[in-house]
Amino acid sequence: MLKSLPRRWQPARLGACSRLAVAITGALMLAGCQSELYTDLDQRQANEIVATLLQHGIAAERTFGKDDRVSVSVDSSRFADAVTILNDNGLPRQKFATLGDVFKRDGLVSSPVQESAQMIYALSQELSRTVSDIDGVLTARVLLVLPQNDPLSEKVVPSSASVFIRHRADMPIEHLVPQIKMLVADGVAGLSYDKVSVILVPVQTHDVAHTAHAANLPARGQGVHAGIMSVADWPFYGFGILAAALGGALSFVLRRARQRVYLLRTPEPVKSS
Repeated sequence: MLKSLPRRWQPARLGACSRLAVAITGALMLAGCQSELYTDLDQRQANEIVATLLQHGIAAERTFGKDDRVSVSVDSSRFADAVTILNDNGLPRQKFATLGDVFKRDGLVSSPVQESAQMIYALSQELSRTVSDIDGVLTARVLLVLPQNDPLSEKVVPSSASVFIRHRADMPIEHLVPQIKMLVADGVAGLSYDKVSVILVPVQTHDVAHTAHAANLPARGQGVHAGIMSVADWPFYGFGILAAALGGALSFVLRRARQRVYLLRTPEPVKSS
């Protein structure tokens, strides 16, 4: 059967083609390797990151590890774009300590100074968490100064607070400054409204699609609609093209082998003696 095949389909040639196909597949796999963005995330953080990246045309993958912790990875060619997008959107979100975390009982007796410092830190964390929930706020810090005034002294140092807010430039929150000052002042005993200062820092978002276009690398999802396949998409489409080509070649060989007509020699008549 193998001898009846054309010379180009003999086992040696077929083995060389197989090795070439394996090499091409390996190259495509290396080209489409993934890079981890963040690890040790909870499911909510991971979902927010993946959803934000998908909205900007970057495919992201979640990997679940121990204790339901999640890692997020993207294609290596889109790693820089993914980091830029997440920074512009304040992701992953900052973790704040709660009152329960600050005042965990460790079996030791705390001094009055330590308890006061813990209370100030806990209040700062709770207020920072509240301010960061405002739409458009990327990060927020609330710094409290609560001096320990001597009740016998005539000089009293008032309490004060500073609020630092990074927000998206396309979502101005200047009109919310009075409400933010009132929120902080009412959340701390002895703190007056006029002793709260608020600093707003607008953050310009980066146009990832424009950056990719300048580098002749259209963002994923845009090149397909425009009829242009980006370099980052080659490995994903290359697997399908390679599999289809190999399957078509194998089908062609088997079909030719089945359709081949083999002529049988007519047996010579036996001569009678």
